[in-house]
Amino acid sequence: MSLESALGRLLRPVRAGDARLVWNDPRLRARGTFVLSSAAFKDGGLMPARTAGRGAGDNISPPLEWTGVPVGAVDLALIVQDPDAPLLRPVTHLIAYGLEPCAGSVAEGAFDAGRAGDVRLGRGSFGRMGWDGPRPVAGHGPHRYVFQMFALATRLKFAKPPDLAAISAAMAGAVLSRGQFIGRYERI
Repeated sequence: MSLESALGRLLRPVRAGDARLVWNDPRLRARGTFVLSSAAFKDGGLMPARTAGRGAGDNISPPLEWTGVPVGAVDLALIVQDPDAPLLRPVTHLIAYGLEPCAGSVAEGAFDAGRAGDVRLGRGSFGRMGWDGPRPVAGHGPHRYVFQMFALATRLKFAKPPDLAAISAAMAGAVLSRGQFIGRYERI
């Protein structure tokens, strides 16, 4: 057993928890929901290794589809977080906004840094831009990666790439509907 696996096993009971997910921010509540999914894995299913972060996989963002976004939505924002990280707050693996509600999908790799096209990217927990795939501590057990998409009544604009606090504040009061999708990943 490696030192990392031993440490992961010791930290198994330590989890950031769902309460700190951006989904549970009272400023971002909405009356309605829409469907968010991926052709790469089922809701609650194992994420493919190619989506895993540097050193664990190819760090390629999965394809996503959405249906049922309400009329009147002008922007979509996506935040991916790991509430099972052994930290005080969930790790933010992706902040993306500027997604067109009527597009209905994005292809694999759409959120990879340097390939985002019209999609704008924020800075995740470690200051990284773009997709920062799963790479939980080995031995810590399975982690959930919560894909949280928000349909917004206003278009988000930032002078510099936003962090989680900035995008959450900008979305406050503008959320029309939202969708959630969960993937799982574990390093043994």
